[in-house]
Amino acid sequence: MAHSILTSSLTFEISENESAATGRVRRLIWKIAIATVVLMAIGSATRVANAGLACPDWPLCYGQLVPTAQMNLQVFLEWFHRLDASLIGVMAIVLAAQSWWWRRELPNWLPWMSLVALGLIIFQGILGGLTVTELLRFDIVTAHLGTALLFFITVLSMGVALLPYRGTGTATSLRWVSLTGAILVYLQSLIGALVASQWVLHQCLSYQNLCAVMNSHILGVVPPTLTVLVLVLWALRTPALSQPLRVLAKLSGGLVFLQIGLGVATFYLRLQVEPLTVSHQTIGALLLGSLVAFTVLAFRDAQFGKA
Repeated sequence: MAHSILTSSLTFEISENESAATGRVRRLIWKIAIATVVLMAIGSATRVANAGLACPDWPLCYGQLVPTAQMNLQVFLEWFHRLDASLIGVMAIVLAAQSWWWRRELPNWLPWMSLVALGLIIFQGILGGLTVTELLRFDIVTAHLGTALLFFITVLSMGVALLPYRGTGTATSLRWVSLTGAILVYLQSLIGALVASQWVLHQCLSYQNLCAVMNSHILGVVPPTLTVLVLVLWALRTPALSQPLRVLAKLSGGLVFLQIGLGVATFYLRLQVEPLTVSHQTIGALLLGSLVAFTVLAFRDAQFGKA
């Protein structure tokens, strides 16, 4: 459903020559991308609820697939986080298998990219296990989120690259702006992960510890915000820009302001409202996704300018 909403809202042109294999693989990729956003949101909720060690063992939980006797909110969050991650892993295996089985009907790069995605989700699973066995060590928790975002970027790029699209050849320079914005948002997300994994806000406000990390995250908002604003203004001033790119630019602008608002509210409420904290991290992932989608389409759009 989400895939159909996206394609209809961006008014992509459907190619009659698209193979059935491409359609099936593309739908699977979008399911993985959506499940990954849900996974990151549940992971954020797990951290906010102090549920990261609610299951003391790994990969099982209290030695069971479903720990019914120990089930409470914290255990459920950690257990469901692992369940979603496992489903994504299975879908990644299916994606790699389908991509190689139907490789003659698919773009040449797709089988290899599916293997990259599979490798990332396997590494992500290993990091997930280490977060438990190493008792939520902050560097492992940060790497865990960083890898999840890289997996999300990879899967989303594949999905957008497979969407039927007809460009206008006007986004040649815009692609570099959006790419810069995506890199800056990714780096800011890593700093945010450091802030979250070390409870920096509490440490700084209560004990004056790790304030440099907190200030880095606050000041780090400026470069990606300015880059997104440049992207939005430039896109609006490009009359011939395709509708999908125009929509993605506006979406990025809206998400960056929403993200800043959530960050300010989270700061002043000192993480006391858990849904705000979870929303802050989830919107950050969606902002990164919108910039990645714009970048992939803009690079495709540039090919029309060369035609």
